[in-house]
Amino acid sequence: MITQIKGRIVEKNPTNVVVDCNGLGYILNISLNTYAALPADENVLLYTHLTIREDAHILYGFSNKTEREIFRLLISVSGVGPSIARTMLSSMSSEEIQQAIASENVKLIQSVKGIGAKTAQRVIIDLKEKILKTFDIDEVSLAENNTNKEEALSALEVLGFARKQSDKIVTGILKESPSATVEELIKKALKNL
Repeated sequence: MITQIKGRIVEKNPTNVVVDCNGLGYILNISLNTYAALPADENVLLYTHLTIREDAHILYGFSNKTEREIFRLLISVSGVGPSIARTMLSSMSSEEIQQAIASENVKLIQSVKGIGAKTAQRVIIDLKEKILKTFDIDEVSLAENNTNKEEALSALEVLGFARKQSDKIVTGILKESPSATVEELIKKALKNL
């Protein structure tokens, strides 16, 4: 199993990257989050996952071990293949995926292209316990934050702001101050919208 590749970036695209490792070029499929984290054409270390199919050997590259672990957890779910897992990691950050699964946010998971209601529920059922254990997420604070977040988002939506834009800002506020009340979330969000 190839677990990591260290070398110089030869070619960089939003979906894949070619890394020259001592004269041998490896093509790695990457997420948009990894793409954003990569330098232009410098030396890089990518953590990898090798998928072997009947017709191909495919390498997936990740900028950090957490993203690779989330990818591996996602592909362990029936109905979620490597391409859907990569799309999910391109649509949301590793932390957002962890939070969505831990807080049982079916709508957020279902918003990813290629994931329907049943698959989203299966992802939550199969991975919630693993996510809580592996990444040491506190369920009590998570539920409280999620309730505050939902109330703040609903209020902002009533005020006429787009939910997707509001969600990004409120999530950012919660990262800075996890114990923010609904009122504080709304006030801070209004300043940034």
